[in-house]
Amino acid sequence: MRIVKAGGGRNINWDGLAGDLAEVADREKTVLIHGGNAVRDDLAARLNVPVKRVMSPSGVSSVYTDKAALDVFLMAYPGLASTEIVARLRRRGLDAVGLSGVDGGLWRAKAKRDLPVREGDKTKLLRGNLTGRVEAADVRLLEVMLEAGFLPVLCAPALDEDGNIVNADNDIAAAVTAAAIGATTMVFLFEAAGFLAEPDDPESRIAEIRSGEIESCLAAARGGMAKKLIAVSRALAGGVRTVYFGDGRVEHPLRDALSGRGTTIF
Repeated sequence: MRIVKAGGGRNINWDGLAGDLAEVADREKTVLIHGGNAVRDDLAARLNVPVKRVMSPSGVSSVYTDKAALDVFLMAYPGLASTEIVARLRRRGLDAVGLSGVDGGLWRAKAKRDLPVREGDKTKLLRGNLTGRVEAADVRLLEVMLEAGFLPVLCAPALDEDGNIVNADNDIAAAVTAAAIGATTMVFLFEAAGFLAEPDDPESRIAEIRSGEIESCLAAARGGMAKKLIAVSRALAGGVRTVYFGDGRVEHPLRDALSGRGTTIF
């Protein structure tokens, strides 16, 4: 069982990934989890709804989500992004089905209504935040679909403890899903050659990282990379054996990642 998490950046090669998934569809069951930040940003600009990016006191970036931002998120992620990705996969002959973490109660999140953020040298609390951290995955629906030969295509949002829709980080959700469904392999595809020791230097790719080295790598992580490393730690603790970081922009994103052309973490 394999979980593939593809980022939502503008330059992800979805046609290349679709081709790679078609090659391995008969050999290993796969769940695809995707982002959609580029689609969200474009839609938010068209609707004149500002995207507010914030930084946690520990240096992890996220997006503050109020009601207007959540509405845009719902239109962008399970709407525009998911539907387009599913169509691309089906053109390659894959029985792809789009789902969100709400469907079948797939993702259950702990709400983070008050969000501590760092602004300069100060920390402040943003209230009314409609996000959550996925803590559990009910994978029964995924198992039924996989057994029937479908390729689940999954993205946020999730449901919180009270059944409310919340924005959620797909990387953490992917790790929780991997543990719940018994995946042995995870692949993260994004707009970089792998984990870079120097984020601005594409030649500083680290080929291998052992689980005990993840904490020290967090010091070099920027933006969403810190969340990915946190997700990797959670995935390995949950039973995943190997995690691959790969470049989602190349001709064969999945094939190259699995062949070790990015970063292998174990």
